[in-house]
Amino acid sequence: MKYVVLLYQDERIWAEADESAQQATIAAHDAFSARVEQHPDVRILAGEALRVVAEATTLRRRDGRTVLTDGPFAETAEQLGGFYVVEAPDLDTLLELVEVLPADCSIEVRPVDELV
Repeated sequence: MKYVVLLYQDERIWAEADESAQQATIAAHDAFSARVEQHPDVRILAGEALRVVAEATTLRRRDGRTVLTDGPFAETAEQLGGFYVVEAPDLDTLLELVEVLPADCSIEVRPVDELV
């Protein structure tokens, strides 16, 4: 089954982190990748860090028109900072593997609904 792993964090944490803290975060992502590589039934299909939310563009449809807004749709304490798409045999297996991702992130794991 495919899952998306969404990583939320106040993006100021990364921006204000010193090099040591940034390296620790990168090491946590490397540890996650290494754990997945060691598991025979799990693989990362995609994964990326996202640029700051101020660079986002939000599309909303209202009354048959598309309205574009620079930046996020809503003000939030945490922003979506990155994601993985992972194939795993079950949720429990994946939850065990994501334990090594940075502790200062909120991690949402959601099954992918494969429509095609």
